[in-house]
Amino acid sequence: MTLHLRNLAASKGHLRKLGCCISKNLNFSTNPRVVIPEYGSACNLSTSSTVPVAVYLFVYLSLRMKSGSYCGLFRTMNNLRSIKLQSSGYFSVLNDRLEDGGEAHEEFLKWKNGGGIFHCSASIDPTAHIEVGAVVHSMAVLGVNVHIGSGAVVGPGVQIGQSTKVGYNVALSNCTLGDSCVIHSGVCVGQDGFGFFVDELGRMSKKPQTMNAKIGNHVEIGANTCIDRGSWRETVIGDHTKIDNLVQIGHNVLIGKNCILCGQVGIAGSATIGDYVTCGGRVAVRDHVSIVSRVRLAANSCVTKDIAEPGDYGGFPAIPIHEWRRLVAAHRSTYKLHCQNGSPSVAHGSDINSNG
Repeated sequence: MTLHLRNLAASKGHLRKLGCCISKNLNFSTNPRVVIPEYGSACNLSTSSTVPVAVYLFVYLSLRMKSGSYCGLFRTMNNLRSIKLQSSGYFSVLNDRLEDGGEAHEEFLKWKNGGGIFHCSASIDPTAHIEVGAVVHSMAVLGVNVHIGSGAVVGPGVQIGQSTKVGYNVALSNCTLGDSCVIHSGVCVGQDGFGFFVDELGRMSKKPQTMNAKIGNHVEIGANTCIDRGSWRETVIGDHTKIDNLVQIGHNVLIGKNCILCGQVGIAGSATIGDYVTCGGRVAVRDHVSIVSRVRLAANSCVTKDIAEPGDYGGFPAIPIHEWRRLVAAHRSTYKLHCQNGSPSVAHGSDINSNG
C-alpha cells in the first residue's frame, strides 16, 4: 500500500510527540511505502528515517478509531491537506468511519450515520445516529445506540448513556444523561441557573454557576422543559423519573427516583424532593424546601415550607389534602350564605366599606 502526504513539514513538531515506538505493535502483511511530494521520494515505512512519525501517527489513530477516538488526527488536517489512502486493512478504518465526501473543517466532521456534525475529540460509538443539522462538540461521549435529532446541540464534555434518544432542537451542556432516556424536542439541560447578588445600591452581579446537571437512567423529559446546572451542588434527576412538557427545574435541585412532574410545574433552586413524589399540573415548590418521599401534590398547589410526612397535599400554601378540602368546602358555604343574604360582593373579596 502507498500513503501520500503533503505539507508535512509544518506539522512535524506536533506529530513527533507521539514518537516512533508505536510501530512496535504494528504487523503489516505488505510492505507499505510513503510518497512525499516535497521530498520527491518514496521510502519504506519500516526503514524510513525521513518522516516516520507521521506514518506511525496515521496507523496509530486508525487503530484507535475503532473505539471512537479521532482526537489528534484532524488537529493536523490543515497541515496534511491531501491524503490519499490506497490500501486496505488498518487505513481503511478512516473511510469506514467517515461519510463519503466528508471534509474536516476546524476539527468538525460529518458523521456517516445520519450526516450530523461532530468534533474530532468526541468519543462516539459506531452505532450512534446523529441526524443532519445536529452538532456534537468537543470531548462529548455518546454511548451505544444513542440517537441525536436534527438541530440538537451536544455541548463540550456532555455524556450520553446508551440507547438514549435526544429529540429535535435539544440543547445539552454541562450535564450527563443516563441510559435509555427520552429527551423530547426543545429541552434545555445544563444552562446557568437564575442567581444574582444584590448590593446595597440594588446593583446585581451574577452568581457563579459551575456545577453540572445529572440525569439518571430511564428518565423522560417533555418538550421545552428546562433543567438548570448547579451552583454549589449538582442538579440531579433520579432514575425512572418522568417530566412533562414546560417544566422548570432550578439550579441545585435534587429529585429522587420514580417521580412524576406534570406540565408547568416550577421547582425553585436548591429544593430537595424525595422518591415517588407526584406533582400535579402547575405545582410550585419554593426554594430550599424539602419534600419527603411518597408525597402527592394536587394541581395548582404551592409548597412554601418543608413537608415531612408522606401523604396528599394541596392548596396555597400546601397543607394536608383533607384540611384543604375542608377549607374549600367552608369557603363555598360562606359564599353561598352571602349570596343568599344579598351580599355577593363580600364573597368575592370586595371592600365592604367602599360605599362609605
